[in-house]
Amino acid sequence: MPPWDSQQYLRFERERTLPCRELVRRLELERPARIVDLGCGPGNSTAELAARWPGAEISGVDSSPAMLEAARASPLRAEWVLSDLRAFRPSGGFDLVFSNAALQWVPDHAVEVPRLWSWVRPKGALAFQVPAPGPERDRWTDPLEELLGESSWRDRVASAPTPESVLSPGEYYRLLSGEAAQVELWDTLYVHVLRTPREVVEWAKGTALRPILERLPSDAVRDEFLARYATAIEAAYPPEPDGRVLFPFLRRFVVAYRL
Repeated sequence: MPPWDSQQYLRFERERTLPCRELVRRLELERPARIVDLGCGPGNSTAELAARWPGAEISGVDSSPAMLEAARASPLRAEWVLSDLRAFRPSGGFDLVFSNAALQWVPDHAVEVPRLWSWVRPKGALAFQVPAPGPERDRWTDPLEELLGESSWRDRVASAPTPESVLSPGEYYRLLSGEAAQVELWDTLYVHVLRTPREVVEWAKGTALRPILERLPSDAVRDEFLARYATAIEAAYPPEPDGRVLFPFLRRFVVAYRL
């Protein structure tokens, strides 16, 4: 997974936390004793879990030292674990295996999702949400891919990690339904109201642009790249009459309960 800037990520803390709140509120678990938050970031998702189940033992796992530094500075009572999600090996099972907008960076969901499911105790749950593919996402990723296809940028960022393919609801269902008491799947389209098209660029700087920008050799080159991307984004997101921009973002939710 790419390195993260907790302050950049939290520029849109409210918008990024809304899907987490939706997922936490939908969960039908009374008193999970042990919870793991995979890709916990600066702890905003962990805080939602702690508020819902204050008596639970919670572990937050993230690959970014900067994100975990921000999480440790919070008043949350949790265990913070520095680990890539693919390398994390827990000691014992969990009543809730949870992840908010992190698994899109983990390759091969056909292998990884069953691995996470294997950690869930009887009567527990696996619950995660990831950005979903579709025309809403294409509006801001297509201009980025076109820019990266140019020879002046392509070689410089060839090794940058990118979000992996998210599976369809049916594929997630087939991975989990054989040993589940119940599987719930849904998509939610959030329409965020941003002040200017430039805020779409700032949003991307907190996620997909991070591994790209860190591979560019200087501030001047990074500024040139961002200016080119901002021009494309302005064309893709025309402002409303009041000058603001509507930024639709589709997210996919998966919840499976063990027998």
